[in-house]
Amino acid sequence: MTTATIEQLLARVTKPARYSGGEWNSVTKDWEAASVRITLAYPDCYDIGMSNMGLGILYDILNKVPDVVCERAFAPWEDMEQQMRSTGIPLWSLETRHPLRDFDVVGFTLQYEMTYTNILNMLDLAGIPLWAHQRSDEHPLVICGGSGSFNPEPLAPFVDAFFLGEGEDAVIELADLVREWKGSRTPRAERLRALLAMPGVYVPSFYEPRYDDGGHFAGLGPRVPEAPTTIHRRILEKLPPALVKPIVPFLQTIHDRAAVEIQRGCTQGCRFCQAGMIYRPTRERSPEEVTQAARELMANTGYDELSLLSLSTTDHSQIVPMVNQLTTTFPNLKVGIPSTRVDSFSVDVANAVAKGKKHTLTLAPEAGSQRLRNAINKLVSEADLLGAAENAFQRGWTGVKMYYMVGLPTETLEDVAGIIEMGQKVKAIGRQYVGGRARVRVSTSNLVPKPHTPFQWARQDTADELAVKHQLLREGCRSAGVEFSWNDPRDSFIEAVLSRGDRRVADGIYEAWRNGAKFDAWGEYFRGDIWHAAFETTGIDAGWFAHREWDTQEPLPWDHIDCGVTKAYLRGQWRDVHSDKTAADCHHGPCNVCGMQKFDVLTGTPGVADCNVKLGKLIEMRRGARTFDGEMVELV
Repeated sequence: MTTATIEQLLARVTKPARYSGGEWNSVTKDWEAASVRITLAYPDCYDIGMSNMGLGILYDILNKVPDVVCERAFAPWEDMEQQMRSTGIPLWSLETRHPLRDFDVVGFTLQYEMTYTNILNMLDLAGIPLWAHQRSDEHPLVICGGSGSFNPEPLAPFVDAFFLGEGEDAVIELADLVREWKGSRTPRAERLRALLAMPGVYVPSFYEPRYDDGGHFAGLGPRVPEAPTTIHRRILEKLPPALVKPIVPFLQTIHDRAAVEIQRGCTQGCRFCQAGMIYRPTRERSPEEVTQAARELMANTGYDELSLLSLSTTDHSQIVPMVNQLTTTFPNLKVGIPSTRVDSFSVDVANAVAKGKKHTLTLAPEAGSQRLRNAINKLVSEADLLGAAENAFQRGWTGVKMYYMVGLPTETLEDVAGIIEMGQKVKAIGRQYVGGRARVRVSTSNLVPKPHTPFQWARQDTADELAVKHQLLREGCRSAGVEFSWNDPRDSFIEAVLSRGDRRVADGIYEAWRNGAKFDAWGEYFRGDIWHAAFETTGIDAGWFAHREWDTQEPLPWDHIDCGVTKAYLRGQWRDVHSDKTAADCHHGPCNVCGMQKFDVLTGTPGVADCNVKLGKLIEMRRGARTFDGEMVELV
């Protein structure tokens, strides 16, 4: 394969910059001089993958090691795939354009289950056997990490190993192992066995699933003595230095701006939210650290817009001084806050960083009634929402977008109708302040029960059940003058099966891919009929995984994965769904005993018993006067 051949392909496809490499801040090292060669692969197109901060962080860390080459690869769009298959050119890395099969490790990021067929497609294009047992010493190790790894079983037959949890330290340990293996010519089988001793690593080939007489999952256990029965996710005690020299793409990506992670973890305790469970505990960066990171990011990228990333940015205990410091230090910098609580305080923060015209403010009430919000532990009242909306319109915003979920446990049509009523009230408030320019949009997603959440036992509504709710919302929102958008229940169903499936679901994934499934996260490519046929052909009862309420005592396909939050805690939260009992945010109050109070044990750091005390300064005053550019606001 020559560079000239690849150049010819680039001239035949749309957006050739997806495949060319050479971007600002990308790192190209001497291939021959490297001891360790790793590709970070994202199973979606470049436009999506380059917006993933995790990939950028690992890329930066690995390339700082002198003898490590770390490069990138993304799923080629259909036009490029056709060119590659017709010319026989295998999938290559962006930096040195070596085939992925020439690397020591190919690491995939699992952020969304609907990208799983893209993983198979990328391996096939790379000339790497899809099934792990078919790979030999000459093939790279295929390793996956990310949130999807917290139920690794649907991909287990395709993957050599999974990293569970935060990988900043783990990737350096892996590089050290690879260097050692290559020096001693360690065979593949022994490499996999060695990974069993690495904390946070799950090697599926050393585990055997069991099924009962009815053919349903009954448990999973080690096949060799050295394989641990439980794999604990890796947790960093302290956030590493922020990424300040990210790659600047040649084309516009989904998040085309600089970003700094100001906080990791969330303890609000929304019962549907997987990220809020698997990324605990909360760890923060100081305003000074964020400001310094912003200074370096601006110098290294040329961006004039900065996103403050977190699962809930305005929950940061020092968000007020942080925003003040950023806006004072960088008067011309546009600061974005992508995730906020539904309250007036969050609107104040958004207003403090707003530059230029104010268009749409996004809020996420999640449910249409107070009863249902309590059931899902979304601690937001109607007064919070209406107060936030009024504050926004009063301060010059002309639009409010509200995110909701449908298909939640205990949900009734009255709860769904509450979404319409809330939209009407917000629209009326908007008209008071901005007249006919007021726009209100309701966007709904369908519940997909996720592992390691209280809703991991919940049933998913069927497409017919969801259709009734969507019809009610369509008609009601139209009458109220509120815009409405929703997710297709068909892909939500497939996502549920892939989220909660056991190892046999891999056969369905393979069959779907073999029959053309790819880019399933994209509406124009998703083919529900292919998936249903694949499940039927492989004998998978998809409804068993999606449309029933699971027993809290039955074994789960992901029971061998310990995210830090205990199953007992999740069971208790699931019971509370059917009562009025809610759980307060432990970041601002007493410990909820979710399991993360043993954080010192998980990290191996002795002498600290409480994760809240261990991980930083709590908010000293829950209520008190703070200042935004001379204006007093209430911190609620």
